[in-house]
Formats: sequence, C-alpha cells, structure tokens
Amino acid sequence: MLPLHWQLSLPLDAIIFDCDGTLSCIEGIDELAKNNGVGDAVTQLTHIAMSQTGITPKIYHERLQLVQPTLRDIETLGQRYIATLTPDTLDVIHIFQKMGKAIYIISAGVYPAVALLADFLNIPRAHVFAIDIAFDAHGNYLGFDRHSPLIRPIGKCSVVEAIKQKHPRLGYTGDGMNDMPVRPLVTRLVGFGGAYYRKNIAAMCEFYITANSMAPLLPLMLTEKEAHHLTQTEKVLYEKGLKYS
Repeated sequence: MLPLHWQLSLPLDAIIFDCDGTLSCIEGIDELAKNNGVGDAVTQLTHIAMSQTGITPKIYHERLQLVQPTLRDIETLGQRYIATLTPDTLDVIHIFQKMGKAIYIISAGVYPAVALLADFLNIPRAHVFAIDIAFDAHGNYLGFDRHSPLIRPIGKCSVVEAIKQKHPRLGYTGDGMNDMPVRPLVTRLVGFGGAYYRKNIAAMCEFYITANSMAPLLPLMLTEKEAHHLTQTEKVLYEKGLKYS
C-alpha cells in the first residue's frame, strides 16, 4: 500500500536506472559465470555484494578472475540484457523521454554490455556509467578499470552527484545494496525487487516494487499533472502500475 502523500508535487528532471536486476531480470556476471563453468562460486559472491556489503574491489576482481570473459562473451551478454528486459521497461522509458526527462544508467556491470542495452532503449551512451573492461588483440580478458568509483560500495554517489549538477531533481531505481547510498542525493528512490526480492533492501526503501514490471515507476515518478497528459494507451500502463504499487 502506498503511503499518504506519495505522489510527487514537482516534476523530476531525470531518472536513473541500475542495470542488472533492474532494467534486466538477470545478474550479468552470474550469466557469464554459468556459461563458463564457475556459476556457483560467482553467484555466491554476487549474493554477498548485492545483499550485504555492496560491490567491493575485491569481489569485483574475484568474480572476473573466475569468469575470464571474452569480448564475444560480453557482446552476447549485451544481447541477453535485451532479451531479459524487465517487462514494460521500453514503454515506460519512452514515456519519460517524451516528457523531456533525461534517462541515465549507472551500473557496476561491464560497459560494453550495458551500452548495448542502452542503445536498444535509445539512451545516449554519454548517459551510461559502467565499468570499462580490457581485452587483448584476440578478445581475451585482460582486466578492468580499477579506478572506477563503481567498484566501491558508495561509488554510485559520486556519479549521481555529477548528474545532479545538471538535473537537480532526480529519480532513481535499483535493486542492490550499492544503490541504497544514493538515497539522500535524489528526490525519489524506488527499490526494485521484481527480479530479486531482498527483504533488507525493501526495509530501506519507502517505495519498493515487488512486481516483475517497470509500470509502477509511472505513478511513482510522475506528478498528477504529468499523468493527465498521458495518452489513453499510456494511461492503461499507468493504471497497471498503480495496481502493482
């Protein structure tokens, strides 16, 4: 049940999405691990990061050392992100974009795969923040950007702070422990548990989506006035979001 006075009174300038477990229903690194025969070990590390500690440089390094993804693996992962897109995401983002809201992705995933998803969603690559990964001339894994803030538990905060300079009123949705520190920086944080329900994350969020749909973001991220400007088809999606909220 939504709390009283839940609807925003002033419009948001931009909306930020996490990728794995939010825009897409999968954890990308776990998918790579399953394909490369190290699924159990990597999934355990991912669980620790997403539910307990947040991403850390140690966990990030250990997972990629186990997986050793090739360039082809990463390109395939980008297509898997698209194939496992959270239901209603494309339509919801299109509505936000039509209303002039900038859309960003901030992810601890690897940049080439996240960028392919962004292309599909018509999100400019300049609005994609993820972790660079290096390959040799044969496409074999060499390493990742160890200086990226996104491999640290509160690393997303620095990226959100930079976006906030251009877009003061921000909405944000994500599913993991490393998304929670941005809460004081944004106008509205919405936890997403449609792919991976995490009780402790739900307890940290005033708004938490449990349905496997992005539709609830419409009522949660739009003002009443903005909702009045939706087309009839868009209002059906808005009402669907209300039902799930």
